[in-house]
Amino acid sequence: MPTQITYVGHATVLAELDGTRLLTDPFLRSGLGPLRRHGPAPAAAASERIDAVLVSHLHRDHADLRSLRLLGGGTRLLVPAGTGRFFARRGFRDVEELVRGESRRVGGITVTAIETIHEAGRRSKAAAIGFFLSGSRTVYFAGDTDLFDGMRELRGVDLALLPIWGWGPSLGPGHLDPQRAARAAALIEPRVVVPIHWGTLYPRLLERLRPGPLSNPPRELATWMRKLAPQSELRTLAPGESTSLT
Repeated sequence: MPTQITYVGHATVLAELDGTRLLTDPFLRSGLGPLRRHGPAPAAAASERIDAVLVSHLHRDHADLRSLRLLGGGTRLLVPAGTGRFFARRGFRDVEELVRGESRRVGGITVTAIETIHEAGRRSKAAAIGFFLSGSRTVYFAGDTDLFDGMRELRGVDLALLPIWGWGPSLGPGHLDPQRAARAAALIEPRVVVPIHWGTLYPRLLERLRPGPLSNPPRELATWMRKLAPQSELRTLAPGESTSLT
């Protein structure tokens, strides 16, 4: 059975592995505060069966409560250690905390929480996590992170979902930009890289800067990967597009 990845937009990815459907950091709305969604609405992500949702940390663009409620209060959530009470107090009934290095089974897939370098924010002091998915294929979902040496331990993963930007004209600490994402790919040596966390949420005023911050990050990533990680195939997906691994 092929592994299919759909880039829903921002940090939201639908990963279908071995018959199991996992959704990362769901953001399924048209906007968040002053940010507006660019590209198609993520209609399908909330309308079909989801076996588990993977939440990397509590920043509002990664743990959007209204989006999670669209999936239903009984949806299984795998969340960072120390955040379970946050979700339970808001009506979510099937919440499992993971410390870094801890695993859970979801269908035929093993989901393991792994290290990130990212401040979790004011909602919680719990450490942010990434996720490693292992079945007939392996997938790394970075969440939000900066570069760290432990990425070498993921070497040889089939697919790496690497964040390459944010929602404004510049990036703060704790994020990968195109160059650092290419350096991450050089450490991990994945078979395929799919860039995420770019070109989806932007303030309205940035629309006049097109194609600037909306489309430049994956182009810059391609340039840097040719220099630093030529062994990996880059597949850039627009929101709503899918790719498969066989």
